[in-house]
Amino acid sequence: MAAVTITHRPGIGYGAEPTIRAVPDVGRARPTGVHRPARRASAATYRRRRVAAVVLALAVVVAAGKAGSALGGSPLAAPERRPATETIVRPGDSLQAVAGRLAPGADGAAVADALADARQGAPLLPGETVRWPG
Repeated sequence: MAAVTITHRPGIGYGAEPTIRAVPDVGRARPTGVHRPARRASAATYRRRRVAAVVLALAVVVAAGKAGSALGGSPLAAPERRPATETIVRPGDSLQAVAGRLAPGADGAAVADALADARQGAPLLPGETVRWPG
């Protein structure tokens, strides 16, 4: 908003026509209560803001994923990190009985064969601890 001032032409008396000129209000303080109407941002500006927000969100997700994997991740995600199940051999146990306790949801015969291969034919001894990678 520009201020308007009225001045008189130099050299001519007060009866002459006044000259009206616009003076920019650069550096002037605005009176309180007077606000400049808000300008809306263009559609291109909104698009750029949205793209920047999406890129920032993806960067946060990637950084969080890398930090999680660097700190060990979930123990359920990596099978080599699962705790081994173990059982103690009781008197009269067979490889089938031990395999059933170690891996209740798996095929008992396959687990018993794997235990027999790992033991290389050694017999089960009562009180012995047998471990199976869960």
